[in-house]
Amino acid sequence: MKITVIGLGYVGAVAASGLAAAGHDVLGIDIDRQRVDALQSGVAPVYEFGLNERVAAGRREGNLRFLHRDEVAEPLGKAAVITTGTPPADSGAVDLNQVRAALEWIKARQPDDLVVVMKSTVPPGAGQRFLQQGLQQSGIRYAANPEFLREGRALADWDAPDRIVVGVEPGDDQALAVVQGMHAGIDAPYLVTDITSAEMVKYASNAFLATRISFINEIASLCDRVGASIDAVSDGLALDGRTGVRIHAGVGYGGSCFPKDVRALDYLALTSGVNVELLQSVINVNNRQRLSPLYALREQFNGGLAGLRVGVLGLAFKPDTDDVRDAPSLALIQALVDEGVAVQAFDPQARETAGRRLPATVRMVDNPVQACDQAQAVALLTEWREIVEADWPGIAGKMRPPRFVFDGRNALDAGEMRRLGFDYVGVGRRAL
Repeated sequence: MKITVIGLGYVGAVAASGLAAAGHDVLGIDIDRQRVDALQSGVAPVYEFGLNERVAAGRREGNLRFLHRDEVAEPLGKAAVITTGTPPADSGAVDLNQVRAALEWIKARQPDDLVVVMKSTVPPGAGQRFLQQGLQQSGIRYAANPEFLREGRALADWDAPDRIVVGVEPGDDQALAVVQGMHAGIDAPYLVTDITSAEMVKYASNAFLATRISFINEIASLCDRVGASIDAVSDGLALDGRTGVRIHAGVGYGGSCFPKDVRALDYLALTSGVNVELLQSVINVNNRQRLSPLYALREQFNGGLAGLRVGVLGLAFKPDTDDVRDAPSLALIQALVDEGVAVQAFDPQARETAGRRLPATVRMVDNPVQACDQAQAVALLTEWREIVEADWPGIAGKMRPPRFVFDGRNALDAGEMRRLGFDYVGVGRRAL
């Protein structure tokens, strides 16, 4: 099937390369000249394990091409997959300008027999508005097909998703068939529903996962107060079939999806006259949680942080990605710098992306040992293998007393860290 993917950021690059790997004839387009040039040379715009190799393979096979939008002169094919950005506005609403620009560009080409497949995350109800605002009159069909890609595991999630959700107009078997054809060969449950419900599935999924994270972080705080172990509590919850897999306490969620989508759902509720206090609490807990290392440092050093040297291990919001959007590291480092702390930081992939957003005084280093050199305290914020398996005995020898370690992901062995001479604190782990 001939497919055009519009927008070559994180989701677009993964989608275009995944569709090409499945044998489709894929044209990826973008308005960013540098991004297009990089992809034409086989280099993806983001770090994702295996993505460069998959892009390069599609280029070699000849069924994956990239063009600047202004260079496109050929038919778009059976499907135009929109994967443009939907950034948050200051109000918490979703900025749909990139999506609308893509739709107008498609309509101006007057395509025949085309299905617009919306993979960009748009608010519930947006698809119906797109149809009413000219898409239906143009004869273009529409399908909502939200993505559920986890950064760091995106290719695996594309190849073997938990589910495929498709929202179409009642009776629009042609649009459904096109989306099913896009995913031919993938063995996953299908949920076929109306457009607005499909959009809500995406938001509800992210909001529910964010709620679980904020919930376990609240329980972790309570564990520290009463002397319980969050590790044991999480294990106990995981054994209950009603509560699902183990939930990990930490410094909160970040990235491009959870913060934006939870705020957007909260804004949708507000403008719809619905009071969703739970979502507001989730947001508040997460904002507080990302500063939990700061609170621990103030307690450890009796409130006076000026003049301290602190190592920050991990800048990306999670391992196996270079994404620092809404990463806890950004808020924490800014707060530390504001209090007069000298920060030296390490991340194996996010050094460049984080460096553009951090104060100029932050010293970026090449490995975990350098980040901890002469530091009195360390905050582990991302559980990269390079950090968890670092030379911790060597780090102990490089640090200055009290050798305080705040493990913001509960990724280290508390007993071993204390045996090495660290003053170790985890999230909800004071009982260990």
